[in-house]
Amino acid sequence: MTDVKPYAIRWGVISTGRIASEFVKDVRLDPKARGVNDVVHKVVAVGSRSVAKAQEFIDTFASGDKDIKAYGSYDDVFADANVDAVYIGTPHTYHYENALAAIKARKHVLLEKPATTNAAELRALLQAAKEHDVFFMEAMWTRFLPITLEIKKVAEDEKLGKPLMLTADTSGNFGLDKTPLTHRILDPKLGGGALLDLGPYPLVWAIIALYEHPSNVSARPVSISGSMVRTPLTGVDINTSFILTFPSSQAVLTTSININTPPEGCVIRYEHGSIIISSPLFNPKKFTVQYHDKTNKVVREETRVFNHVGGGWYFQADEVARCVRDGKKESEAWTHGKMLLEMEVFDEVRRQGGYVFPPGVEKVV
Repeated sequence: MTDVKPYAIRWGVISTGRIASEFVKDVRLDPKARGVNDVVHKVVAVGSRSVAKAQEFIDTFASGDKDIKAYGSYDDVFADANVDAVYIGTPHTYHYENALAAIKARKHVLLEKPATTNAAELRALLQAAKEHDVFFMEAMWTRFLPITLEIKKVAEDEKLGKPLMLTADTSGNFGLDKTPLTHRILDPKLGGGALLDLGPYPLVWAIIALYEHPSNVSARPVSISGSMVRTPLTGVDINTSFILTFPSSQAVLTTSININTPPEGCVIRYEHGSIIISSPLFNPKKFTVQYHDKTNKVVREETRVFNHVGGGWYFQADEVARCVRDGKKESEAWTHGKMLLEMEVFDEVRRQGGYVFPPGVEKVV
């Protein structure tokens, strides 16, 4: 029997910021180094504000690969016939228009989180993706990490019982007193604040551990409660807490941009024990499982450590490649429905916190 040639997906990269650089460095690594033999990634185009800027990015983060085309506009990347899929790493408030242009060019799309600034924009993108018959996924890379898959396996094997309560935090001290007001984290015109920038990470663990758990039977939250502390500098949220109440469990989620996250990023409490996930929640390296007896005494404890080459951004790219190869238009792991749930939660938390974007930021309302 001859070896099956791996499916090769050709990427165009939109924007040349830090996140885009991490993505490019990762997908250029040999998939075999992480035990992947069925797909391979090729970066074939990079788009920026100028050809020179794009070429500088290629020289710095792709070893000056001559097979990668440098473009001075995003539209040129979308028009490139050699591009199968685009990775979009622009600021939040540009996601909708950039993704819509890519979809209309019939490119498959991996769109950085949060997918959009509101749920209405995301619904419009999903409809456009359906009309143009392309794959679309938010770049929720945490959902595809091996540690995440192992945590799900442990959590759903029934030994721990049903999940009852989850607490999770992702925060970072940005030094706001020294941060320019035009920085993405402080500028409301860029969707600044803690919720959209860091909030996806505690929320994704609530979706993984509570919403996805078989005992929940895909029931959505019955209530959402949110509260914000907003900075007088620009009005964006600097501390946000939100509670998701499911039919038989609850998640208490927090995110901040003026304080660092605690060592224990997430604690999931079950009927018969707990899972403790170490920070940072976007790419944790360790989790501990505690099994309790009827008196709540810890009778067994297991700690598992995970490491992988690179940053781990390629696992989501592998998912895109497999879905495109198999003719799927959405991921079964990070579905369109879960993306919408995320954005609907954020819309409600912003509403309750009184955080309204400046006019024109939301392209669809």
